[in-house]
Amino acid sequence: MKTTALLGALTVAGLSAGAAAAATLDDVKARGHLNCGVTTGLAGFAAPNANGVWEGFDVAVCRAVAAAIFGDPMAVEFTPTTGQTRFTALASGEVDMLARNTTWTFTRDVDLKFDFVGINYYDGQGFMVPKSLGVSSAKELDGATVCIQTGTTTELNLADFFRANNMAYEPVPIETNAEAQQQFLAGACDVYTTDASGLAATRATFENPQDYVILPEIISKEPLGPLVRHGDNEWGDLVRWVLNALIAAEELGITSANIDELAKGTSNPEINRILGVEGNLGEMLGLSKDWAINAIKANGNYGEIFAKYIGENTPIGLARGLNAQWKDGGLLYSPPFR
Repeated sequence: MKTTALLGALTVAGLSAGAAAAATLDDVKARGHLNCGVTTGLAGFAAPNANGVWEGFDVAVCRAVAAAIFGDPMAVEFTPTTGQTRFTALASGEVDMLARNTTWTFTRDVDLKFDFVGINYYDGQGFMVPKSLGVSSAKELDGATVCIQTGTTTELNLADFFRANNMAYEPVPIETNAEAQQQFLAGACDVYTTDASGLAATRATFENPQDYVILPEIISKEPLGPLVRHGDNEWGDLVRWVLNALIAAEELGITSANIDELAKGTSNPEINRILGVEGNLGEMLGLSKDWAINAIKANGNYGEIFAKYIGENTPIGLARGLNAQWKDGGLLYSPPFR
C-alpha cells in the first residue's frame, strides 16, 4: 500500500516536473527565438561588434543553443545584465538562460535556485594595477583603493583575501565593467579586481595596455558557466548537452571545416551519435537529429570558439591553461554521448 502510494506520488511529481520543464523549450519555440542574458559588455566574451551584432566567447554558447533549436544561430535576442540584475532577469523569465561569466557557487545553486549546466571557463580572481604603482604582488596592496563590481563573488573574495593577509583597503563600488574601466583609468582606484580573464579582456581595450600589469596572485576558484532556472530539467539538459557537444567536438576532432564530411558517417560511434548518424539523441532533447551539427557549425567547436574570441592570437591573449582538454593537461571534459 505504502509502495503503491509512493510510486503514485513520484509519478505525479515526475509528470508535473516534466510539464514544467518542457515549458521553456515550448516557449522558446513558440516565440521563435532564444532570450539570452549576457554581460553589459566585456571584450572577447560578450559585446556588440561595429555593426551592433553581439559576439564573443559567452555569446557563442547562446548562438549554439539557438542553432540547436532553430538551425539558426542568429535566432537570439540578447539582454545585457549587471552583477546585480542578472539573477532577477533569469528568475523572472525575462531571459531563458544566462551566459555571462557567472561563477557556480553553493548559494546560487541551492538558495537562488539556479542550475549551472556546466563550466565553459575555469577562472580565478586576480588584480590589475598601473605599472607606475611599482607593485609586483597583491600582498603589497595594503591601504589601496580597489574598484570592485557589486553583487559578485569578487566582492566577497576581496574581503577574505585582505583580512587573511591583515591588510586594509578602500572599496570603490562599481556596477559594470565599463564603469570599472573608466574609474580605473581615471585614477579613482589603484587596483581593479575581477576574474583574471576579465582583467585581460579589459586591459586589451586600453589605449596603452602595456602600462598595466596583472599581478601573479590568483586568490579564488571561479568556475564560470551558463545557468538556467531550477525546475526546467529538460531545458537544463538541452543547454547542458549543447555545451558538452562543443567540448566533445574539439576532443573528437569535429570542426566547422570537416563536420559536413563527418556527418556522412564515420568509424567512430561517438562521433556518429553526436552528429545524428546513429541513435536518437536529438529526439530525446526534443530536437532534430542534426541539433549538434547546427550547434557546432554556429561558431565551431570549443577550441575554435576559444581561439577566435579570447585565445593567444587575439588582443585578449589568453592561454588555454586549465581550459585545455583533459588529454592536454586541462580540466575540459565532456560526459559520454551514449
